[in-house]
Amino acid sequence: MITGVGAGGTARRIGGALLGRRARLRWVHLVLGGALLMPYWMLSTVLLGALDPAHGSVVQVLLYFAALALSLPMAAVTALVPTVRSLEGAAARALCAPERAEEVSAGPARSWAARRRSAAWYVLHVLFGGIVSGMTLAGTPFAVVLVITPLGGPAVDGVVRFWQDRGFPAWLPGPVLGLALLLLILATSAGCGALLARWAPVLLGPTPEERLAAAERRAAVLAQRNRLARELHDSVGHALGAVGIQASAAARVLRTDPDFAAGALRAIAETARAAVAELDAVLGLLREEDRADAESAGPTLAGLDDLLRQLARTGVEVDAELAPGLHRLPAAVSREAYRIVQEGLTNVLRHAGPAPAGLRVGLAADRLEIELTNPLGEARPSRPGGGRGLRGIGERTAVLRGGCAAGPTDDGTTWRLTAWLPLEGAR
Repeated sequence: MITGVGAGGTARRIGGALLGRRARLRWVHLVLGGALLMPYWMLSTVLLGALDPAHGSVVQVLLYFAALALSLPMAAVTALVPTVRSLEGAAARALCAPERAEEVSAGPARSWAARRRSAAWYVLHVLFGGIVSGMTLAGTPFAVVLVITPLGGPAVDGVVRFWQDRGFPAWLPGPVLGLALLLLILATSAGCGALLARWAPVLLGPTPEERLAAAERRAAVLAQRNRLARELHDSVGHALGAVGIQASAAARVLRTDPDFAAGALRAIAETARAAVAELDAVLGLLREEDRADAESAGPTLAGLDDLLRQLARTGVEVDAELAPGLHRLPAAVSREAYRIVQEGLTNVLRHAGPAPAGLRVGLAADRLEIELTNPLGEARPSRPGGGRGLRGIGERTAVLRGGCAAGPTDDGTTWRLTAWLPLEGAR
């Protein structure tokens, strides 16, 4: 029974390979290739016939094969047109398995390497298509006649006698040969279609240069997404954290200290307005309606005093030591430095609570240095999905070829964040 099941499965696989949906699609694709071959073949036939107008039947057959050989270079030349790859690629996707169809390019050939590969594919398509079309148009009717008509005639008398000597009836060779011819046509079509399907990703797929360009485009998109994620995390995340703490403080003293609660609510309103403004700036990066404006969007170190006042209203007192001349820094360095300080202070607020913090922003000969310290308080539970802040700081410093470090000091009582940004990196 196992042997029978295995044989049945093999028969079904063979039947699917010869007559299945994909085999039928490949046959249609090959017939279209045969149709594309006809203009080149007819032109070649006319040219070769003009060279030797008087020829016999044998020469006629040789002429047809010579015309086929001459038509292939003609097809290759016309396939150098860039749009040929688009048209052939769209048709070839039906040949490939679903997991490999995406490897076939849908765009035109933009380089000579891609055009040469498209020309090679086109030649194979019309050649295999011409073979399958010829066998289908000429062989199928002949096979049907053999199947339904007893075979006879002097040309096959030897075959008939061979079968009769072995006890088979004289009419049997016709159906057998007819079915064999049909099977040969199906097998040729399936084989040619399978070969084209295997070569389609190679010849119609992207060239190494196109793969590199696509990888660069994906990297640019990913970098832009990471940038937007950092901006949203540092700007809106900071504002929401401050709003949450101010709202909690106001709720605790709403009845006992209305003046403090009113001040906290005013601070919430100011923080919300600032967050909306920064959100508009970040969305401007997403829209990129004006790239120059998008690049210059976002606060700089000139707005550091407002940030420190906002933190003071949440209970975080910052002892700031700011070097003179920060307003003259390159815009890119100033923007990234502001976000680094903002994220560091947000982490103080989120993890240490209303604790004092020390901030130093200094200028060395060729770089900007940032140091932020705060006492380590009781460990607070991390929120789900957290931990992106320090990674974002690392990405910001890496963009300008700087560096950063964060962690507890040797005595284990203080958390320190340091970052440095080369001033030349902004250029």
